Amino acid sequence: MTARDHHWALPHRPIFLASTSPTRRKMIADAGLRFDAIAAPIDEEAIRIAGTAEGLSAIDIAILLAEMKAARLAMQKPEGLVIGCDQILLCEEEIFAKPADIDSAHSQLQHLAGKDHILVTAAVIFDKGQRIWHHCAMPKLRIRSLSEAEITAYLDALGPAALASPGSYQIEGLGAQILQKIDGDPYSILGMPLLEILQFLREHGLGCMPEKDGQ
Repeated sequence: MTARDHHWALPHRPIFLASTSPTRRKMIADAGLRFDAIAAPIDEEAIRIAGTAEGLSAIDIAILLAEMKAARLAMQKPEGLVIGCDQILLCEEEIFAKPADIDSAHSQLQHLAGKDHILVTAAVIFDKGQRIWHHCAMPKLRIRSLSEAEITAYLDALGPAALASPGSYQIEGLGAQILQKIDGDPYSILGMPLLEILQFLREHGLGCMPEKDGQ
């Protein structure tokens, strides 16, 4: 049998990802997990604004967003473990979300250029309607100093993908053109603390299993 004939799963328990993010789905799939990805839409901007107004830290806001995604899907899928994730960018105590448009992306890069920032990356797991685990990673990155012309050329080359993540970059692609330094777990930078999630799942029975006929 080959690697394609096996998967990692929980015995008698399905795993659900409360997201249809292509990057998060690819990370889990590449790790060999059997899972289903289902969108769990919430009003992230309203929650972020309310959390900031209440004085919550960036960590607490990221965990809250991940929790609300997982909780929403857990109501629909009580038979499985549900993973929710969220990521926000923190620079000089200011929170940045995904840019709404290219102009917003340009403004973000103007602000971030030449500075360190932190990607606050949270994951929450629900079981039977209850939060049973959470983790928050905080990798630090620096975007190099950029001229206006460089920002414009970069965003032109990146296109709509600039709106897919806070900071308007992907380290696995054109983001390498603007990043100067990375300090932290690459999985967390991509939006999910995968190693910590896998360790938690192993503690709850995750194992390598042969594919069954028809699967």
